[in-house]
Amino acid sequence: MLSARTMTTDMMSGAIGAGPLAGESLRHFFERDAIEVARDLLGCHLTVNGSGGRITETEAYYPDDEASHSFRGPTKRNGAMYGLPGNVYIYRIYGMYWCLNFVCTPGSAVLIRALEPEIGLLGMMERRGTDALTQLCSGPGKLCQALGIDISINDRRLDQRPYAISPSAPVPIVSGKRIGITKNAEAPWRFGIQGSRYLSKPFR
Repeated sequence: MLSARTMTTDMMSGAIGAGPLAGESLRHFFERDAIEVARDLLGCHLTVNGSGGRITETEAYYPDDEASHSFRGPTKRNGAMYGLPGNVYIYRIYGMYWCLNFVCTPGSAVLIRALEPEIGLLGMMERRGTDALTQLCSGPGKLCQALGIDISINDRRLDQRPYAISPSAPVPIVSGKRIGITKNAEAPWRFGIQGSRYLSKPFR
């Protein structure tokens, strides 16, 4: 049987359950292998301060992964990656864009790359400066801008305000190489909802 890290075939994936993840259900969902979590997050509904939608694209990262912020151990910047499963880890790239990650086991996390906007659309459009739905959250930086995410809401639980996340029925998924990295770049740990229009980039 293939392990989660070596699984590359496209399969149906999804979380099982109803209502927002909270307390023990939140911990059980995230206290797993990052690839399993990355796949099961697809289709889940995420809101931040009342704006959000369906997660369409994710990437998995591990502490022994050279592309991960946790590869060289805990630092002031990545401390949230060593928090409880279901914690939020936010960091800035290129000095201007925020990125949203969910902590799994210590040092492993899932980057939320894209989302299909569903609620709070006017606020998202205002923050992004566009009314094109496919451009609101089609990339980690765009997603954070649309949802008003910054470092002030780092290292919080997903069952605490301003966050809420609810599981999804299974969705068809595709996988491929992660985007924008140079180390361990061949690992096929990027996942998306097959056929979605709301992705950062097409899967090839």
